[in-house]
Amino acid sequence: MKIQRSGSQPSGKGPEDYFTGSVRIDPLMSLPEPSRVAGVSVTFEPGARTAWHTHPFGQTLIVTAGCGWVQREGGPVEEIRPGDVVWFEPGEKHWHGATPATAMTHIAIQEKLDGSPVTWMEHVTDEQYRR
Repeated sequence: MKIQRSGSQPSGKGPEDYFTGSVRIDPLMSLPEPSRVAGVSVTFEPGARTAWHTHPFGQTLIVTAGCGWVQREGGPVEEIRPGDVVWFEPGEKHWHGATPATAMTHIAIQEKLDGSPVTWMEHVTDEQYRR
């Protein structure tokens, strides 16, 4: 058994290569092999969002605070609120973030393939975001 104490891992800023706006990432878990599970808590300030991306084994988001938006490629932008759980299929191209007026925090859980849980793509344009 291992207990990961709250605050024992430093927060980080979402890299500009993968995020638009102000984003804070708080590590939750990156379990040793043979586990592939990784999880983070991500806080998006108003207007902040991820770039388009995919996950090799899919991704689960658990919204814990605020109000946000999610979109899968070809689908509508949908609103998410605390208590909502979002599942993206393996390889499904998508983005997620805060609304223009409200911050949003979610827990993101995904599995790693060859050490990586994500493939990053192009940034979400302002036009795509405001749809």
